[in-house]
Amino acid sequence: MHRRLIVPGALASVLLLAVPASAASPAPGAPGIGDPYYPASGNGGYDVSHYDLRLTYRPETDRLEGTATILATATQSLSRFNLDLGLDVREVRVDGRPAVSVREGEQELVVTPARPLAEGRPFSVVVRYAGKPSEVSIGGWTAWHRTPDGGVAAQEPESAAWWFPSNDHPLDKATYDVSVAVPDGSQAISNGVLVSQRSRLGWTRYTWRSDRPQASYLATLAVGRFDITTDTTANGLPVLNAYSKDLGADAGAARASLERTAEVAEWLTEVFGPYPFNALGGYVPNVTSGYALETQTRPFYSPRQFANGANVSVVVHELAHQWYGDSVSVRGWKDIWINEGFARYSQWLWSEREGEGTAQELADWVYAQHPEEDPFWTVLPGDPGPERQFHLAVYDRGALALQALRNEIGDEDFFAVLKGWPAEHAYGNADVGDFVRYAERVSGRPLAGLFHTWLYEPRRPAAPAAAGAGIAAAGSGRAAAVRPASWERIAATNAVHDHGRPGAAGGAGHLR
Repeated sequence: MHRRLIVPGALASVLLLAVPASAASPAPGAPGIGDPYYPASGNGGYDVSHYDLRLTYRPETDRLEGTATILATATQSLSRFNLDLGLDVREVRVDGRPAVSVREGEQELVVTPARPLAEGRPFSVVVRYAGKPSEVSIGGWTAWHRTPDGGVAAQEPESAAWWFPSNDHPLDKATYDVSVAVPDGSQAISNGVLVSQRSRLGWTRYTWRSDRPQASYLATLAVGRFDITTDTTANGLPVLNAYSKDLGADAGAARASLERTAEVAEWLTEVFGPYPFNALGGYVPNVTSGYALETQTRPFYSPRQFANGANVSVVVHELAHQWYGDSVSVRGWKDIWINEGFARYSQWLWSEREGEGTAQELADWVYAQHPEEDPFWTVLPGDPGPERQFHLAVYDRGALALQALRNEIGDEDFFAVLKGWPAEHAYGNADVGDFVRYAERVSGRPLAGLFHTWLYEPRRPAAPAAAGAGIAAAGSGRAAAVRPASWERIAATNAVHDHGRPGAAGGAGHLR
C-alpha cells in the first residue's frame, strides 16, 4: 500500500479546499428576488415554508401590533438576509438568538443573525413589530385601506409589507396561520379556514389557516363589522362570505353576486379541474376603491363593482384566478397574461354558458372595437411592462389569444389544455413560454407563431390573419360584429385591477 504523507500545513490547505465556497464564505442574500419589473420585490438567499402571524389590531386608531414567526431554509450560505416590511420593528430573533436588524429604504429590513446560516439549513425568524399601516407609503402608494370601522390589506403586486414581514414575491410561496385579536364587536377576516374564535376580556381572537402554498400578495386581512354567511359545498368545502354592515345601496347587489360563489366554483371545476384549496368565499368591505383582487380562497371585492347591480362576471373572474394566478402563479410579473388573459376568458366562457354570447362572438366584438390605430394594440400582453401590467389589452387581447388558440387546436385539445395546465403546475410558478410549450405538447401542433402574433406584436393582427384564427371572420369593421348581451357586465369589470398604484392601471379608460 502506497501512503502519502501530508504535513499539518498542507492538510489544512486540503481541508480548506474541500469546504464548499458558499460554506466557507457566507454572503448577504440579495435585496431583491430578481424580478425586472420590481427590483425591490422579494429577497434572495432563502425560501419560506410557513408564516405564523399573531396580531392585535385596534380599529379606532389603526394600530397594528404583531409577532411573525417565519420558517425558512437558506438557499445559500447567508451572512445576512432581507425581509420586506414597512412597519416599525421592535425585535428580531433568528433561531432563538437576538439578531441585528437595520432598515434600508422604505421596505427593506436587513437582518444579521448571531451566526451565519449554512446553505440548506432550516431556520426560524421571529419579528416583533408595530405601527399604523395607513401611514406607510412605499413607492408612493399604499396597499392598506382604512375603512369606517377598521382596515383592509389587499393589493397587487405587493401588499404584505403593510402588515407582516415576508419574502414579498410570488416565487416564494408558503402556508399561513393568521391569528388576529380585535375588540369585541369587530371581526377579522383572512384566508382559508377559520379554525378558532375565542373571546376574553373584551377582545376576540380569530385564527385562520391557509394550508396550501400561497403568494404573499394573496394573503389578506380585513377588520371591521361584517354580516357573514357560511355554507358548505356538496363535497364539504367550507364557504364563507362577508359583507360590511354599512355597504348601503350596494349591499343587495353585492350579496346577489357573491352568494353564487359556490355555483361558479362548481362550474369552474368542470373547466379547470378540481378546486385547489381548502376554503371558498369572498368579502366586500366598505372601501372607496373600485377594483377586485383574487386573494387566495377569499377574493376581495370593492363595493363599486356592484354599483350598477349584481355582477356575477366579476366573481367568475376572481374565482378563475384561484387556478390561474393563485395555484399556478407567475414566475415573474411580466408573465401576468397567464393570470389575467385566462381570468378574462373565463368570463367569456361564463357568458357562453349563460346563453348571453359565445366566446367567439365576444372575441369578434373586442377585435372590432379597437381599430388599427388604437394604442390598445401596442401593448404586448406577453410582456406589457410594469407601467402597463394591468392595461385592458392584457385582459382583452390576452383573451383574444386564447380564442385564437381554441380555433387553431379545436375544443377537445383546448379544454384539455385549460384543465391540464393547473394540474401540471399546481402550487408552483410558470411563465408564458411554459404555457406555449405545454399547449404544443397537448395539441401536437407548433404554436409559437400564433402566440407571437397575439401576445408580442405591437400591432393589430391584420384582418386576414385574424380571420385565419377564426376572429372577426366576417370583416374588420365595427358593423361586422354584434354586441353580445353579456358585454355590459363584462366591460363593467374592466377596472377590476385598477389598483390605484401610479402608472399601473393603464386601461380603465377603455370601458365600452
